[in-house]
Amino acid sequence: MILPITLTMAGAAALINIWLGWRVGQKRISQKVSIGDGGDPAVICRMRAQANFVEYTPFVLILIGLIELADGTSLWLWAVGAIYLLARIGHAFGMDVQPPARSALRGIGILVTMLVLLGLGAYAIALPQLHGIRTEAPQTAV
Repeated sequence: MILPITLTMAGAAALINIWLGWRVGQKRISQKVSIGDGGDPAVICRMRAQANFVEYTPFVLILIGLIELADGTSLWLWAVGAIYLLARIGHAFGMDVQPPARSALRGIGILVTMLVLLGLGAYAIALPQLHGIRTEAPQTAV
């Protein structure tokens, strides 16, 4: 079975992760930091933007994949995946603002991330009940 939404989002996420890693490398070169963050706030922010992406994206992709498998391909799932990825790109640019705590893009990026996780998680929990799927263990005769 092919899961077109999951495949597309996972492919896009891989490309975004490469882009985020490249941005870390560019900042390390410009700040002359070869290993770690060198205590440089700009390098730290770029590293955290990538690490943040890597921390949240697997959960989003797993939820999208399981929902697509259980519920089929739907326009709303495409939209949620695309909105999530756009929010993470915005978050990365927001982390470049110094200090990052004042960045609207960073705030919007993490807010959208949390709302996407909340929505997908809640839908995944509700999905068996929506489809009338038995969730309890079958009874065996003694």
